[in-house]
Amino acid sequence: DCSMAAEQLKNNPRHKAYLEGVSLRQLKKLYSLLKGHLGGESLAESLEKFRQEEAIDPEEDMNKLDDKELAKRKSIMDELFEKNRKKKDDPDFIYDIEVEFPQDEQLESCGWDVESGEEI
Repeated sequence: DCSMAAEQLKNNPRHKAYLEGVSLRQLKKLYSLLKGHLGGESLAESLEKFRQEEAIDPEEDMNKLDDKELAKRKSIMDELFEKNRKKKDDPDFIYDIEVEFPQDEQLESCGWDVESGEEI
């Protein structure tokens, strides 16, 4: 398992000082590429396989995943969130953004907001 091997390498006291700046994801990718190379895959094939494993399918029902796969998907989403998040120190950070939404379009109604005979 590439993730377990990467964790062992990162947490090994002998290598800890050298791998401090290397993310766990990078080590998993390295192990995955090495595993593909040893299996006879080209670099392009290994990279594509890794990209597919690390991609999130918005149509996937995550309720059907086991705990390990769900944790993996959540980790990928957390990493993507942190990568795209704007922080106070970013040069293009704006504290209070106001957005005008167009009102000329037909609004869709939902089942939960349909008026009923009951008054609240």
